[in-house]
Amino acid sequence: MDTQIQKQLEDILPEDIARTFESAYHVIKGDNEHVEDLLRHGGALLRKASQRLTPTQLVLGIAVLAAGAVLVLTKYSDQIQDAIEDFTDGDDDKEPAKDAKPAGK
Repeated sequence: MDTQIQKQLEDILPEDIARTFESAYHVIKGDNEHVEDLLRHGGALLRKASQRLTPTQLVLGIAVLAAGAVLVLTKYSDQIQDAIEDFTDGDDDKEPAKDAKPAGK
């Protein structure tokens, strides 16, 4: 009976992981056309992983991925902020404060 269960489980192939990361890379770069691909490939990978892993292992794996995402965002947050400031060219600094009174009154 174990052999029947093993045959029903789908193998996680390196191509599945590569497709998921490639789709994620395109979405992170701003190519929103790949969001559908990311959801499809990520869902297939998650389905295959859920067949192989226990619920505890699956939760811990997702927690590790989330922690990794937080660490990456923390590391690059200064660069992201600099890019945002370069994009806006400091336009926010040129606007007068709303509470400031006009001169001479």
